Amino acid sequence: MAMVDNRPPSEGGGGKVWGLFKLPFRNTGSSTTHTTTSSSTYQTEGSNTQNINNHQGLSASNSVSSVARSLLPTRRRLRLDPSNKLYFPYEPGKQVQSAIKIKNTSKSHVAFKFQTTAPKSCFMRPPGAILAPGETIIATVFKFVEPPENNEKQMDQKRKVKFKIMSLKVKGVMDYVPELFEEQKDHVAVERILQVVFLDAERPSPALEKLKRQLAEAEAALESNKKPVEEPGPKIINEGLVIDEWKERRERYLARQQVEGVDSV
Repeated sequence: MAMVDNRPPSEGGGGKVWGLFKLPFRNTGSSTTHTTTSSSTYQTEGSNTQNINNHQGLSASNSVSSVARSLLPTRRRLRLDPSNKLYFPYEPGKQVQSAIKIKNTSKSHVAFKFQTTAPKSCFMRPPGAILAPGETIIATVFKFVEPPENNEKQMDQKRKVKFKIMSLKVKGVMDYVPELFEEQKDHVAVERILQVVFLDAERPSPALEKLKRQLAEAEAALESNKKPVEEPGPKIINEGLVIDEWKERRERYLARQQVEGVDSV
């Protein structure tokens, strides 16, 4: 016997079909929202990560730039001759001299200054000065060579003393004062740290001959600066007669007065 299902279609499988589709639609909506939220979160995190990466990249770039700048050679304002040494005759128990030629190779006025780790046994002449563009000076360095103690060698004495030349760019002509280097210490550049080299005073060598020439030039320049400047005044002519212009004018005035007095009588 055939069985017939008299239930209306709404109560049959059709209702179950709709019921099955309702859940996925609700889940789809929440899933979409979750996906969108996740996507937004991912984009935000991605942007933050990109910004951090960019910041780190800039920091790394700045660090590399600073390192590169530190590795670049310092631009010198002065040219030294000798370039990095001070030669002294080795004469224990005596005061000896060295010389160094300093030239301003920049386009502005430059002040230079000597420094030493042994100011009691060394001094410089001049200790500092201001050089115009292209100007050259020969500085003399005096040092007392101490007699060796026990088994002390020349190398040990050389390591005790160091010399340093510093430079500072200045504006135009001015008087040199050491305080310039303290007031503008951020702009001071170390030109060279000079190594002491002892020469055998009894054995001729090119370095010793050059030192003697430079010392002679420095002494000649010092003597020329000591000459007094000629001032207007009495002049010496031919046979050594001294002509005093003031006395001459006075004598002419007195003579004129006498003539005028005789004429009036």
